[in-house]
Amino acid sequence: MIAVLQRVREARVEVGGAVVGAIGQGFLMLVCAEPGDTEATAEKLVTKVLKLRVFSDDAGKMNRSLQDVGGGLLVVSQFTLAADTSAGNRPSFTGAAPAEQGRRLYEHALTFARRQHPVVASGEFGADMQVHLVNDGPVTIPMRMG
Repeated sequence: MIAVLQRVREARVEVGGAVVGAIGQGFLMLVCAEPGDTEATAEKLVTKVLKLRVFSDDAGKMNRSLQDVGGGLLVVSQFTLAADTSAGNRPSFTGAAPAEQGRRLYEHALTFARRQHPVVASGEFGADMQVHLVNDGPVTIPMRMG
């Protein structure tokens, strides 16, 4: 799975003008499943994200995790993370999992995250979403689990 984490002061996702998911301080996680990914891959990614120490401690050092600060996790599906731009000017998205597998793994990641963490919100798989965020830092971290 491919993910891009953005540490945020706040973030929300709208579909058709309605807010479908929102958090305060925490992570916006854009996520894309790849063909070889499994439920175990999704769980490994979520576990890593929840424990990643990039929030400031009392000394101002990035030493606290999302769980430590009680922040929110907003999970948004984004198949374009698998874009291959190596040939031509139009990206290929063949590196992304087929839609059904992508939906299944996205929903599994959400279910797992909600069992592990109290504040989890989401976008809507396959929808035309507008994502609003206030990036904190900025801190943006690309991740790949496989």
